[in-house]
Amino acid sequence: MNYKIRILLFGLLNIGIFGCSTSKKIEALKPLPSTNAPIVYSNKPSYINMPLEIPLKEIEYQLNKNLTGLIYNDSILEDDKSEMKIWKTAPIKLTEKNGAIVSIIPLKIWAKFKYGTDFMGLNDTREINLNGTITLNSKATFSNWKLNTVSKIEDFEWSESPSILVGGKNVPITYIINPTLSMFKGKIAKKIDEAIDKSCDFKEQVFSVLETLSTPFLANETYETWFKLIPQEVYSTPAIISNAKITMNLGLKCNMQTMVGDKPKHTFDKTKITTKAVSKISNDFNASIAAVSTYESASRIMTKNFVGQEFGSGKRKITIQKVDLWYKDEKMIIALDMLGSVNGTIYLSGTPKYNTETKEIYFDDLDYVLNTKGILTKTANWLLQGIILNKIKENCKYSIKPNLDEGKKSMLPYLTNYSPMKGVFINGKLNDFVFEKVDLNEKAIIAFITSSGTLSVKIEGMD
Repeated sequence: MNYKIRILLFGLLNIGIFGCSTSKKIEALKPLPSTNAPIVYSNKPSYINMPLEIPLKEIEYQLNKNLTGLIYNDSILEDDKSEMKIWKTAPIKLTEKNGAIVSIIPLKIWAKFKYGTDFMGLNDTREINLNGTITLNSKATFSNWKLNTVSKIEDFEWSESPSILVGGKNVPITYIINPTLSMFKGKIAKKIDEAIDKSCDFKEQVFSVLETLSTPFLANETYETWFKLIPQEVYSTPAIISNAKITMNLGLKCNMQTMVGDKPKHTFDKTKITTKAVSKISNDFNASIAAVSTYESASRIMTKNFVGQEFGSGKRKITIQKVDLWYKDEKMIIALDMLGSVNGTIYLSGTPKYNTETKEIYFDDLDYVLNTKGILTKTANWLLQGIILNKIKENCKYSIKPNLDEGKKSMLPYLTNYSPMKGVFINGKLNDFVFEKVDLNEKAIIAFITSSGTLSVKIEGMD
C-alpha cells in the first residue's frame, strides 16, 4: 500500500514539475478599446503645379466646330439703321504673331443700310454684298478658364467685288466700300470674339478632369489600398501665346488620402472648389498623403505575418492564430490568439515608430498587458521572458518599402500620357515617397507620406 501511495505522489509531482508540456489556459482581462470616435486627423495640403498647353490648332478646331454656316444675324433695322448677316464660307485658319492670334476668316456678308441724303449720294435703303477673307488680330487673355480676345480687323481681301443691289441688279462698289467698312467691322470683330469666348471655355473640361482624378481608385489590391484626391482650390496664371500654342500654369491645392480597406466614397463637389487668378505658380508639386489604415485591415495584414511562425523555448511552443489591433490610451493594443503549450489570448501594448533606414514600422516599447485574472500559471510564465517577447516583436513590425514602391509604381500609369477624358493628356514624374510620421486615433493608424515631382497637362483633340 505504501508503495502504491509513493507511485501516486511521484506522478502528481511530475505533473506539477513538467506540466509545461501540457496546454494551459490564459485568462487575461481584455483592455477595452477607447471611444469609437470618427477618424479625425490634420494633413498638410498638397500643391500640384500643372503647366497647361493648348495648341492653336485645337482652338482652330473648336472655332470651326462651333462656327458653321450663318454665324451672325442682325435682323433689326431701326435700332442702328442696319441689318447684317454673316456666313462662314470655309474653315478658319489661326496663326500666332508677336504674342497675338491672327485669324484668317473666309466670309460672306449681306448688309442692309438706311442711308441719309449725304451718304454715297443715296437717300434710300440699300443692300450690300461682300464676299472675301477677313484678317483679324486678336489680343488674348485667359481668365476664369476662358480664352478671351479683343479683335481688330486688319485687312479685307475680296474674292468678289463688293456690290450693292440697285434695281434688282448687283452694282460693283469696290472703290467706295472700303472707306465705309468702319461702319460694321466692329460688329464682325465682336462676333468673332464672342465665338472664341464660347468655343474656348475650358472650365467644364478642367472640372471634368478633376472629378475623374478625384474618383477613388484601387492602388494596391494585395494591401487593399485606395487612393483619393480631394480638390480645394484651383489657380491659374496669365496665358502666353507663342510658338503656335497657348501656355499657362494651373495650380491645384488638394488633400490626398490612401485608405486601407473598403473603397472610400466619391465625394467630389465642384461647387466647393475655389478658383483664383495668380501671377506665378511654383514649377514642382509637393504632395502630402495621409495613408489611413483601419485597425481591422491592419489586423488582417499582421495576422499574415504570423502564418507558419512558431515561438518557444525548449519544449514549450506556441503558434499565433489571429492578431487583433485597437487603440487605447494613446497606444496600440495587439491581441494574440495562440495555440500550443499555452492556449488563450495575450495582450501587448506599444506605440508604432518608423525606421527611416529600413523603412519599417516597429514597436520599440512593446510590452505585455498584465492585468490578468490572477497570476499567470507557472507554465505560462516563460511568455514573460524577454527572449519570447523579442521573437514576437520581430513579427509585430513590417517594412512599408514594398508599399511605398508599389504605391509609386501604381501612380506611374497616371503620369504617362494618361487621358482622363478625350483630348486631355497628363504626363509627369514622381520622386520617391518620404515617410514623415505615424499617428494613432480611435479608428485608424494614419501614416503621413510626402513626395514631389512634376506634372503637365495638354489639351488637344477634344470633341
